[in-house]
Amino acid sequence: MSNAAARILLVEDDVALADGISENLRADGYSVQVLHDGRAAIEDLRASEYDALVLDVMLPHCDGFEICQSVRASGRMTPVMFLTALGDPEDRIRGLEAGGDDYLTKPFHLREFLLRVRAILRRWEWYRGASDAPNDTLQFAGNTVQFDAFRAVAWDGATHDLTEKEAMILKCLAEKPGTVISRDDLVERVWGYDIFPSTRTVDNFILRLRRRFERDAANPRHFLSVRGVGYRFDPEGENA
Repeated sequence: MSNAAARILLVEDDVALADGISENLRADGYSVQVLHDGRAAIEDLRASEYDALVLDVMLPHCDGFEICQSVRASGRMTPVMFLTALGDPEDRIRGLEAGGDDYLTKPFHLREFLLRVRAILRRWEWYRGASDAPNDTLQFAGNTVQFDAFRAVAWDGATHDLTEKEAMILKCLAEKPGTVISRDDLVERVWGYDIFPSTRTVDNFILRLRRRFERDAANPRHFLSVRGVGYRFDPEGENA
């Protein structure tokens, strides 16, 4: 995706800051829509599509977390970056649990911000491009995963709607079956660095994948831990 093709919604109630950010985004080649109110953003998102959202957290009428949750509840996986003065780890975790892709605290350097916007668009382009390939379906041990639809049918017949992060982690592991992929590599590929207080967040997502697809989540045969390093995906389950 070229910058010129990317449409970004910026929601920031500090008008001067919004003007500065939008000017720099446009100088970098993006098309930018600016809103200053959370409620207006939710209304706009009901009718408009964007390639990325940049959301202040503390907004009039509806905060950035609620906007993100509304987008995710509608089934859209549009990349979301939060901009906020709330820098505690708990606030970061709340933002990412709401479905965010990145979290940048104020004050910030505009160059870093632009690099992060480019990075979340690049990660999403990788996933979307790979998932648009013909027959991009993963089948293993009675499980079927449709990456383009974020949907799976498990070995027991249960249907699961995957979050974008679950799907992206599974995509990363399935691209290199049998290969050990470190937690750091997964964080960089799916989220980017400096997002989480610890890579233990990856462990939580792996646990969720085990609960969905392993016949015995306590004794996994497909999503295998490699102590002190990361994870290995074994589609056959023969080497567990």
